[in-house]
Amino acid sequence: MRLDKFLAHTGFGTRREVKLLIKSKAIQVNEVTVKDSSMHVNEHSDRVSVYGEVIEYKQFIYLMLNKPAGVVSATEDTRDKTVIDLLDDDVRHFEPYPVGRLDKDTVGLLLLTNDGALTHRLLSPNKEVPKVYFAKVQGIVNETDIEAFKNGVTLDDGYHTKPGLLQILKSGSISEIELTITEGKFHQVKRMFEAVGKKVVYLKRLSMGTLKLDESLVEGTYRELTEEELEQIQQKNDLA
Repeated sequence: MRLDKFLAHTGFGTRREVKLLIKSKAIQVNEVTVKDSSMHVNEHSDRVSVYGEVIEYKQFIYLMLNKPAGVVSATEDTRDKTVIDLLDDDVRHFEPYPVGRLDKDTVGLLLLTNDGALTHRLLSPNKEVPKVYFAKVQGIVNETDIEAFKNGVTLDDGYHTKPGLLQILKSGSISEIELTITEGKFHQVKRMFEAVGKKVVYLKRLSMGTLKLDESLVEGTYRELTEEELEQIQQKNDLA
């Protein structure tokens, strides 16, 4: 890999900015001062330093975000604030994107990464990766709804969903539930409840596959996945 590409990918600016660093003799490779930004380095074995600080190369980034309401699950938007706008510059240069989407008013777990292979596995319909949601629902949720969801419900466009596992936490004028589904149709949780005559008034995603929301994360904040979380979610044959 070219040195300027290596440094740009690790957050040291554009290739032009890297050339300025080289001109100021700030960059060393294997303790030798660099004079040419086009030189090639082995990102795994060469020791690259900037102003004496050794730079660790990282190709992919994996972020757990506790998405707040009012923010869209996109990399850019002309009208609304996006989840990328919540990130600091030191991770933005990796160009992460949301894995799937949460509605603008939905909160909770959202994975951001630049790992295309993992994204494909998590979003592939035939993988049936389970997603767990907590919701507050206007209307009394009962056993009839549990059975309906167990068999799948027909949405407003005629699509019949795959089975969903509905657990009632509290039944009343505003019921509280947890729902596990393996699909990600547009507004799916809201539309499933509309299909049984009820309305979701609050929705939060708790987990996706093995990845569970860190409840210590305040809405709007994020952290990198731990090695254990990453190892579990990368298991190709055991995403659940």
